[in-house]
Formats: sequence, structure tokens, C-alpha cells
Amino acid sequence: MGQRLLLLTGLCLASGTVSNSFKECSQFFYMHTEPTGIGGGNLKRICQRYGDKLRYATLYDSSHRLALYSAYTFKKSDGQRRMDTPWMYEPQLVSADESENMRELPSSGDTNQLLEESQAVLADYVDAVEFERGPLNPDQHQADNQDKAATYTLTNVVPQITDFLEGPWTTYIDTVRRRLNNFCRGAAYVVTGVTVSGETIRRGREDRMAVPKHLWSAYCCPRFDRNSPYDVRYMFPTYAAYALNEIVGHSVTEVPLKALETFLKNQTGMDKIVSIFFKDCLPEITHQ
Repeated sequence: MGQRLLLLTGLCLASGTVSNSFKECSQFFYMHTEPTGIGGGNLKRICQRYGDKLRYATLYDSSHRLALYSAYTFKKSDGQRRMDTPWMYEPQLVSADESENMRELPSSGDTNQLLEESQAVLADYVDAVEFERGPLNPDQHQADNQDKAATYTLTNVVPQITDFLEGPWTTYIDTVRRRLNNFCRGAAYVVTGVTVSGETIRRGREDRMAVPKHLWSAYCCPRFDRNSPYDVRYMFPTYAAYALNEIVGHSVTEVPLKALETFLKNQTGMDKIVSIFFKDCLPEITHQ
């Protein structure tokens, strides 16, 4: 990768199995359409399944053991976090013959080689003292307890600088939660992802995980309160944000969707047009 930043965002939905298609979980994308203009390494499209139910979609780069983005639907949420959920992994990444449901990681830390090759494990974070497990689909944005629990899989988290995660990013997540709670009149579609630099987290002599250079997020709420206050009216039906995943300078910048897409395109150095939502998220036409 060198110094070039690669945009590792692409959302594809697959059923409970890893696939080249997000067809089975396309309901988590606005108009059933995944983002375009996104590339990466060994990409796996995961329909994240928990308790025999599809919960959200993740584009996962197995070669860098990093979630490139997760796509989910937001419904009104109280912002509470689940503190009792064990961390899980994706058996479907280990073998196509394995269960489609995410499974609890072994408490002993005794993981097999195929699991460690296919995805990040808890041991990868032990010596990464500057980083925490930062969820792309946060439990604070889910209302149902089972949907909250499903966010605790290592294929939904990225190494995030602790002060950034616990400070500006958590504040931003809650700001969006309250904004959508108050002014979105239906489901909102959210895509949250990363760009990646050449930095990696090592365990022993092995490069284990790529480190995100930026985190970014965008929401699409087609049906919204058209009488919302002026200071938030321009943030509907869609708005976005990005931030630097560094110890300093990690404040979150909120921008229009097009500005985020331009930013992401510039990070990749590619000619492809980046499009996160189908036709930039069309507002729902309501008739009196």
C-alpha cells in the first residue's frame, strides 16, 4: 500500500454466507443498492447473522483483517449499550461449511489457525495499547437487544485510537442518534467505513491488522420532518462526516454527502466515482 491511502469501503450483501453479492441482505442498503467506486484486497461480503436472523451487512477485507464498512438500518434508539455481550467471530469466514450465525470467541483465547488467518481475534488487540475495538455499526444505534448484541463481532470493529473513539466519535454517534430519533420519520440507512494507510498492528512478527487512516459515516433518511429547525433542516435527507484516526487532530467534520464522496475519491487516487447511496438518497415525496 505504501503511502497511498486506499479506500476500503464497499458494501455488498450476502446471505448468512460469505458471497460476492449482498443479495440476501440488500435490505440494509437504500433502494437495495450497495455503494459503488470502492475497492480493496481480499473482499468478503458478509450478511451478519445472529440468532438465525440477518442484522446488517459488512464488507470485510480478509487480507488486512479489517472491516471496510458496515451498512445497517437505524430505528429509534435509547442509546444504551449492552455490557454483557461476549465478542464473537464469523464461522462463515473460516469455512463455507460452517454455521451462518456468528459465534462466541473461545474464552481461553485458544483459537485455531484457520480462524486466525481469516479474521481478527481478541489477541490482536492485547498489545495494541493505543487502540480500542471501534464498531462501525454501534450498538447505540440499535433498538432491539438482539440487534445490539449482533454488533459485538470482530468483523464489525476496527482499531480506533482510544481517545478518538471515547471522545469525538462517540459524541458524533450520539448526535446522529438524537438527530434521527427527532427528525427521521421512518428507517434511516447508515453506512460507516474507513480509509486505510500503510500502518499495521503487529502481533509477534506478523502484521495482523491494517489501521484505518480515517473513519467516515453517512446516513440516508428518505422520510423526514420537513418542519424541523433550520439548523438541522439542511442535514436531511442525507448528511455525512469523516475524521482522522490519530492521537491528535481527530475532530469529526460533518459535511454534505457529495463532499464526503469527493473526499473518499481523493483518498483512493482512483478515477472511479464514489457513490454511497442510490441517486444520492432521494427524499420521499409526501402528498397532503
